[in-house]
Amino acid sequence: MDSEILIEARGLTRRYGPTTAVSDLSLTLRKGEILGLLGPNGAGKSTTMKMLTGNLAPTSGEAFIKGQSLHDAPTAAKKSLGYLPEQPPVYPELTVDEYLRYCADLHGIAKKERAAAVQQAKQSCGLTEVSQRLIGNLSKGYQQRVGLAQAIIHRPPVIVLDEPTVGLDPIQIREIRALIVELGKSHSVILSSHILPEIQAVCSRVMIINRGRAVYDQPVIATRNAQMESLTITLKRPPAVEAIQRIVGIASVEDLGAGRFRLVLAGGNDPREVLVDAAVNGNWGLIELAPEVKTLEEIFVELTSGDEQERKAA
Repeated sequence: MDSEILIEARGLTRRYGPTTAVSDLSLTLRKGEILGLLGPNGAGKSTTMKMLTGNLAPTSGEAFIKGQSLHDAPTAAKKSLGYLPEQPPVYPELTVDEYLRYCADLHGIAKKERAAAVQQAKQSCGLTEVSQRLIGNLSKGYQQRVGLAQAIIHRPPVIVLDEPTVGLDPIQIREIRALIVELGKSHSVILSSHILPEIQAVCSRVMIINRGRAVYDQPVIATRNAQMESLTITLKRPPAVEAIQRIVGIASVEDLGAGRFRLVLAGGNDPREVLVDAAVNGNWGLIELAPEVKTLEEIFVELTSGDEQERKAA
């Protein structure tokens, strides 16, 4: 297995009776990546997270953490893993320090190293000032920080976060997102969300899951620098459609009326410079020339809305 691949899942499937929650899902997480699992509610994100962390056995398929099988060597595999489920696994009657010492003990951190591990986790998650506070008296944002601290206290190479900002207010959301980006500098991270701006703000790669299947897997930057598929042009004195159609790089022209045209491009060509020259030389009166690219939101809606409509109609 590639030493840079920290998680590899092959053909994960999970069925509950006749219902298939996740179907034949494969993914990889490489060193230094923050992978976002994006999907509508009920798409199978949490089920996928539970299988990737060994908290739920797949019906079929397998997952490896740093080359260790979660099925054949679960203890060894989980040593490389930190997990924050959707509901932080905290004890409200404990102080932050008491809880983190307990977590350090659970992870088998040697006694002489526990104090340093607790201190480092608190510093990483901004908890130093609330060390002696009862967890039950902390805000939900701080309880989420405590949950993150327990996930990283043993310094695992991989952190898995399930809906890490759910239920937080806008300020807390910004703080947790900034914290995840910071953690991503020293850990590889998988996080699940159904919030598009969250994925774009913190992730380097996005996988869209719909009805338990992976339907999209690309670097986030690919959605920012998406290849143009078409252009819209607005002209004060438009020529015949054929004159525009003849320009190299334009596959077809749709007349939208009122001097507006939609130009479908051919094979990655960018005819904007030629179009501007033609508009100037032909006195077309160029008013607007705008590229059309698919945003992550448009990709998400295109890949998931049809199934949603089918569910509503059923």
